[in-house]
Amino acid sequence: MRVLLLGANGYLGRFVADRLLADPAVQLTALGRGDDADVRFDLATGSPGALTRFLDAVHPGVVINCAGATRGGARDLTRHNTIAVATVCEALRRSGCGARLVQLGCAAEYGPSQPGSSTAEDAVPRPGGPYGVSKLAATELVLGSDLDAVVLRVFSPVGPGTPAGSPLGRLAEAMRRAMQAGDGELKLSGLGVQRDFVDVRDVARAVHAASLSAAQGVVNIGTGRAVRLRDAAAVLARVAGYAGTLHELDAPAAYSAGSAAATARNGGAGSMLATVGAPRGETPPEHLGGGPFPYPDGCGSWQQADVRTARDRLGWRPRINLEESLADIWMEAACRI
Repeated sequence: MRVLLLGANGYLGRFVADRLLADPAVQLTALGRGDDADVRFDLATGSPGALTRFLDAVHPGVVINCAGATRGGARDLTRHNTIAVATVCEALRRSGCGARLVQLGCAAEYGPSQPGSSTAEDAVPRPGGPYGVSKLAATELVLGSDLDAVVLRVFSPVGPGTPAGSPLGRLAEAMRRAMQAGDGELKLSGLGVQRDFVDVRDVARAVHAASLSAAQGVVNIGTGRAVRLRDAAAVLARVAGYAGTLHELDAPAAYSAGSAAATARNGGAGSMLATVGAPRGETPPEHLGGGPFPYPDGCGSWQQADVRTARDRLGWRPRINLEESLADIWMEAACRI
């Protein structure tokens, strides 16, 4: 099977490429803007006609689109996340290759959801920011294209390669700095946010499964379990060996990293043991989201996937637990000590 992978050098694309290269039945061609792509092509500025000519020459059976932008203004997000997908869809319609399209969407397309609920694919999307709007527009283009296509709405990907600017990446970096400086306390904000964290390698497995399946429409890719960011912080402290105190500035009291880690290890998702009073406040805190510092996906305080469609139509389930994902994030941060 010949596969054309768009965005092979991105956070998700790198792992998708590794997964596909491990399949001896796959002949992989990577298209992107970087010098290390097999073919250089900018989806945001290239013409559908030029891409059509390439598709007719390569004749892939599957096109996987992992390309896009997560940051920037509305204009840039629209160009990289929406116009680029319009180019892909138009080129596939014009081409005689008949390739199947696997498009990577995101949970930000749904926007905020009711705490305690699981978001299924038939939920009405209400994105809370320009990123989610640009990705939702891309999904609508794919669904309205009459192509053999599936959109994987990926919830909160984590694991090796997690961007340093993401909430968990920033948390690991803040913990690294605290340990390097011998600081026994770490001031944090916004740890009450809950997200469905799914390992990037499990996402790659889902993309591989979708490329081989006949599934169409939208399929959620997550774990089906929301985790509070403060619980993720506790697990990260444990795997890092950080025994200091985590001061959560927008909570009633701070808590010990050791005690919090024990709570998380025992499966608790509720309150942490308060062991220290309010922090002094001389040092600027790490703002990770929530409260007055919103989590950057525009999805409010809660998001959890309903993943039954992925199980039933792709035969896919997540395999890697959050502790392993966080350990890999920490290993990369620790290498900078």
